[in-house]
Amino acid sequence: MTKSQKTVFVCQECGSQSPKWLGRCADCGAWNSLVEERLQPQESGAAHRYVAAGQPNVARLYSDIEIGQSARLSTGIGELDRVLGGGVVPGSLVLLGGEPGIGKSTLLLQAAANMARTIGPVLYGSGEESAHQIKSRGERLAVGQAPLYLLAETCLERVLEEIARIKPALVIVDSVQTIFSLKFQSAPGSIGQVREAATQLLFAAKGQDVPIFLVGHVTKDGSLAGPKALEHVVDTVLYFEGERHHSHRVVRAVKNRFGAISELGVFEMTSTGLRAVPNPSKMFLAERASNAPGSAVLCSVEGSRPILVEVQALVSSSTYGTARRMASGLDQQRLSLLLAVLEKRAGLNLAGDDVFVNIAGGMTVDEPASDLGVLAAIASSVRNRVIAPTTAVFGEVGLAGEVRGITQAALRVREAAQMGFLRCVMPEANMDPAHRGEIAPDCELVGVRTVGEALDALL
Repeated sequence: MTKSQKTVFVCQECGSQSPKWLGRCADCGAWNSLVEERLQPQESGAAHRYVAAGQPNVARLYSDIEIGQSARLSTGIGELDRVLGGGVVPGSLVLLGGEPGIGKSTLLLQAAANMARTIGPVLYGSGEESAHQIKSRGERLAVGQAPLYLLAETCLERVLEEIARIKPALVIVDSVQTIFSLKFQSAPGSIGQVREAATQLLFAAKGQDVPIFLVGHVTKDGSLAGPKALEHVVDTVLYFEGERHHSHRVVRAVKNRFGAISELGVFEMTSTGLRAVPNPSKMFLAERASNAPGSAVLCSVEGSRPILVEVQALVSSSTYGTARRMASGLDQQRLSLLLAVLEKRAGLNLAGDDVFVNIAGGMTVDEPASDLGVLAAIASSVRNRVIAPTTAVFGEVGLAGEVRGITQAALRVREAAQMGFLRCVMPEANMDPAHRGEIAPDCELVGVRTVGEALDALL
């Protein structure tokens, strides 16, 4: 190793650097996470530019800068466009993460084929599959004769050369963990390689005004490998979620500089690829039991989209000494809090009972507006009484047993009315007497202040 090369030990969990190897990272506390990396010195005079080559990069007065009215590019998949905020922004860098086999490559290949037909040539770079393997999947997805260029390459410099040569309308890199730069001697997937690849692709996207999609792997705990440094570099972060035993998939935006966060897109996995689901509420309620105790329908809002989901609860006597509390699709700690409120404020004794709560269909709900629906399902199972199948519930519950107001109540009521629900139990704070009949004329609105009033209205 020459003197010009610098050797550092980089933590693969948090990205911190150390001049010597340590068994445990001093910053994040991870064990055996430091890996030796050697950085080649950069050439003198090299500069990173966000502008095209040949143009001056000097400071400009704020009032002299003109905002370009460049239209968003449609991917041809309505649900994906919704999550992106209306389409792909030219020059943006988008990161799509998800578990292995969830359908990331399938979704991006479908979007690449649609954009290649309507906008222009698309470059699909893969470091995990050969061109023949990608085409075999494309034949199943009916890609056809679209101007789609396939590049099986892991060298970052070669990928950048092809981007400059083809000048595509869209670039897809699958995946960023397989790309390596010749500036580093570390293995692909290390924190230095991932950070360098993402940064150079960001410069290419901004400088050439071409949108780039990156596919990112996830770690065992479900976070994006990289680690979080990769999320800070990109403009948009999308998570591809779903259960292996369910046919539907969910794309969720957790960061978006050009649109709303927490936006949701729902897809269904079929033999011919992913199919967009324009009405998720209908899909999640399709197999709901009509007269079953322990079932309630709540209206959740993901971004700007209201979605009706079914909450199922089962309360049974414990056969062991310690009662169990299990939640699927719901925060376990939130469930424990709601059970304590139900015992203290509503007088239901659940200390010796097992409580199981499930969001049907594999959906995950994490907003406070789902509290009242969860309590309603649990109380229905305890009392063995059926909640009317045409009743929807939503509202936040406080520790004092009060039902607090929530956001976008009118949007939830309209969605429930469109799905055929005739009654909504909601917080009294969201009841607007002036516009009560205008929100949903065919839906009865019942305002409640406490958990006790809500259970009386439901049961």
